[in-house]
Amino acid sequence: MTGVKGSDTNTATAAMQDWIEARLGARVQLAPMTGDAGDRRYFRVAHEAGTCVLMVAGEDSPQLARFLVTGRLLRDAGLHAPAVLACDTGRGWALLEDLGGRDYLAGLNAGEGERLMPAAIDALVRWQAAPLPDGLPPYDRDLLARELSLFVDWYLGRHRGIRLDDAERRDWEAVCERLIGRALAQPRVGVHRDFMVRNLMDCERLPGVIDHQDAVVGPLTYDLASLLRDAFWEWPEADETRWIALYRERAAESGLALPGEAAFRQDLDWMAVQRHLKVLGVFARLHYRDGKSRYLPELPRFARYVRREAAAWPELAPLLELFARYRVGEEGG
Repeated sequence: MTGVKGSDTNTATAAMQDWIEARLGARVQLAPMTGDAGDRRYFRVAHEAGTCVLMVAGEDSPQLARFLVTGRLLRDAGLHAPAVLACDTGRGWALLEDLGGRDYLAGLNAGEGERLMPAAIDALVRWQAAPLPDGLPPYDRDLLARELSLFVDWYLGRHRGIRLDDAERRDWEAVCERLIGRALAQPRVGVHRDFMVRNLMDCERLPGVIDHQDAVVGPLTYDLASLLRDAFWEWPEADETRWIALYRERAAESGLALPGEAAFRQDLDWMAVQRHLKVLGVFARLHYRDGKSRYLPELPRFARYVRREAAAWPELAPLLELFARYRVGEEGG
């Protein structure tokens, strides 16, 4: 479905409309919705009884297969992932419950954090406290290492034209090994992998959870790092500290085994460094490979996150030296 134009687009849209109408038994109108960083497209479907959402993932899409599995796992854990109303896996179409048009970012910008964040934390704890889900791949050493390599390959290499020398490469690999080791030592839970404000919808009680197809089984602190140190929303330190305390309180009430506060903070900081190095690479890749440049202005935010998170840990000093030497995040995107 990706890349059809002109009359092909009209034909494809007509086919989707016919398919939806056959399943709903009603006439419908399709309106394109804003997409995401992936290749999926979305349409809001209006009909006489309300609205729903059509996700177009592409023919025989593995993303759709994963989306169906992870959505079921989230719903089984008591989270509000959109219900699947109909699906054609061969064509890559899924008709989904409409969770509305207001995400957490809009709510935070409206000053509603005190209402929204406890609900997000409750949803996260519920997901983590559920029995370890079958059918999800592990967040293992290979995946963590591949993600870290994105920073060197796409941010430093492609975006900045920087090639590490042998000594820098050894320092970089030593930092990666420390980050990976710390991540693998954490308790294992279900990990959404992008549990952030644009993927949480402002629904009644618990948030609606979208874009969950990349879920894995992995480190306890990963989703909390995603939520609190976000691409599009930056919390003051005092507020972040409050939300961490609330998470620890709710997690303990739910029976999650947490390390002491100091060890937990180190786990969170080091996990966040790994995620943010990955994101710096991903945002550069989206620009150069996929022609999606809207994420480049966020690069300085993630460089600031890394500097702040690494500053408290002497073991990560070589990373800070690398950032200072090449003024990472100071190029203005």
